[in-house]
Amino acid sequence: MARTASYDREAALEAAMTLFWTKGYHATSLKDLESALNMKPGSIYAAFQSKETLFRTTIDRYAARMAAEMQALIAKGPSPLAALQGHLRGLAELRPCDRPSTACMMVKSLLEVPQDGELRAFITAHLNRVEQGIGAALEGAKASGELPADADTGRLARRIQTYIFGLKVQAQRETDAGRMRELCEDLAAEIGRAARSRE
Repeated sequence: MARTASYDREAALEAAMTLFWTKGYHATSLKDLESALNMKPGSIYAAFQSKETLFRTTIDRYAARMAAEMQALIAKGPSPLAALQGHLRGLAELRPCDRPSTACMMVKSLLEVPQDGELRAFITAHLNRVEQGIGAALEGAKASGELPADADTGRLARRIQTYIFGLKVQAQRETDAGRMRELCEDLAAEIGRAARSRE
């Protein structure tokens, strides 16, 4: 009979994701993981093979959640472009206490791993998929006539992704809620102008 795992994998992954998101990959020690996951070193290695494998699994988890949230946002929006603009405006409500960091876990992780390492390539691939997801939504906007037929959706997707990640970083330091709302509104409006000007 297969041995039943003595830990809650979902809870352990959530705890590890929070820890890596807060402290970063390199600053997170085995002792930190033991405490956060409430598991002994041997159990952690038996369940996740290595710290790097566990980290990659949490990045997968974070990216999947981010993609699902983006897809739900676009599906519920009045139109793909309007949904993306609404998302930019909604980032004005981010607060550092809402999560381990308002900054994107993947961007934070990208900044700390070596330029030519496998982890960087792994994280970059996830970020590329985020951009592709935004691009697919913009292609939908083009098909529906919300964007002109010759709109460069790849270029616009890169801009929107940059705005999203930048606003998440800005939320870490901005203490004036009014100024944050103005910034989000400015960038959302700029996307609308870019679309109309066939950027």
